[in-house]
Amino acid sequence: MARITINDFFKKKQNAEKIALITAYDYTFGRIVDEAGIDAILVGDSLSMVVQGFDTTLPVTMDEMIYHTKMVSRAAINAMVIGDMPFMSYQISIEDAVRNAGRFIKEGGAHAIKIEGGN
Repeated sequence: MARITINDFFKKKQNAEKIALITAYDYTFGRIVDEAGIDAILVGDSLSMVVQGFDTTLPVTMDEMIYHTKMVSRAAINAMVIGDMPFMSYQISIEDAVRNAGRFIKEGGAHAIKIEGGN
């Protein structure tokens, strides 16, 4: 099976097919999710609460997100890996947003980026 791409998502949407996406934070769960045939894996900033024990997503850093994305990316052979931009990694300026998104792709091996909120 070839790696899932955004074009596969578009085809599924056109055919009214569902897209399966689940969150993973490390190599082991990334591998399990990938082998289960899930379309995409989100490395969410929720790792701040789930893995690190914080009360919110605010403390997680870009370096920590890239580290976890890198582990999941090594595990995922077929699934699209999506890196979740943490708080203040894209809100300051477009330049910061592009730089940090590029880090997710180059350093973390992400295939797509998730941002939320804003205009």
